[in-house]
Amino acid sequence: MLDRRVAQTFVELADTLVLGFDTIDFLHTLTERCVELLEVDAVGILLVDQRGALNLVAASTEQARMLELFQLQDEEGPCLDCFRTGLPVGCPDLGAEPQRWPRFSVAAGEQGFAAVQAVPMRLREEVIGALNLFGSTAGGISAEAIALAQSFANVATISILQVRALRHSEMVAEQLQTALNSRIMIEQAKGILTERLQIGIADAFALMRNHARGTNQFLSDVAQQVISRSPEVADLLKARPPRPGR
Repeated sequence: MLDRRVAQTFVELADTLVLGFDTIDFLHTLTERCVELLEVDAVGILLVDQRGALNLVAASTEQARMLELFQLQDEEGPCLDCFRTGLPVGCPDLGAEPQRWPRFSVAAGEQGFAAVQAVPMRLREEVIGALNLFGSTAGGISAEAIALAQSFANVATISILQVRALRHSEMVAEQLQTALNSRIMIEQAKGILTERLQIGIADAFALMRNHARGTNQFLSDVAQQVISRSPEVADLLKARPPRPGR
């Protein structure tokens, strides 16, 4: 059963190149599948922008999002080391090795994480980001999970770079910057829905994502419609949050 689900995930990721590529939605799907298949508690993805700085583009939970942002702000942590070296970096028990990343280890504990593993998103010498796994228990990320995470990261990297090639060999920094700009709009739209509908951040994102898929639009397009209060999203602005598991 697990092998079939893994195979289905690779097919789902590969299909994005045929069915239309929405970078943000693609990477959020990747974080969700990693949590489902790798028996980890949370996943985050960092991508580099055109200035060479890492940015958070996807996280499976609010706790992972906060920890990733902490790493970027504090410039300390395994995910940054992974990006800089282009090699996997991890720690099965942050409590046993607090000296490696003193401030990060404290922040991880506050968010409920005891183990971390980062794998690079790279193609040959080009490193475009890192895929980061977080576990709530020490030693909870297996070697098999790490190997599969690296395979997922490889597929994601190839997909992003392939889209660049298909779009008249655009610079990879330009492609990633577009995704990062879209992310800013999506965060603004989430805030609008959260305040207007009195719902949580996760529910606001789920509403937009479901609407984007149901109307065959990019998330960034729906986010722009929410920000501009477009009539196209009038029903969305009055919607109820989706039920858990849907």
